[in-house]
Amino acid sequence: MSTERLTTILKAPHVSEKAARTQELANQYVFEVAQDATKADVKAAVEHMFSVKVDRVTVVNVKGKTKGFKGRPGTRGSWRKAYVRLGEGQSIDLMAKA
Repeated sequence: MSTERLTTILKAPHVSEKAARTQELANQYVFEVAQDATKADVKAAVEHMFSVKVDRVTVVNVKGKTKGFKGRPGTRGSWRKAYVRLGEGQSIDLMAKA
């Protein structure tokens, strides 16, 4: 897989209370990923970008919510997230300054 494709798979880390809890308890990190990304793609991208050993990847499709805007119904966009479990002793510093 090309390096260009690997850099477009991961969009951003997903920051929430649940994501922080899974990071502490199960050594799992949560990322927003491209809609067409597979488990193998996510694993390769994380290993390439962070130089870690990925143990397991779980991918979830999140359906967009229906919301009203000025009296008209609208829908937020659907997105995809991936739970990435790292091997023993591995970690990713998501808050590092570039």
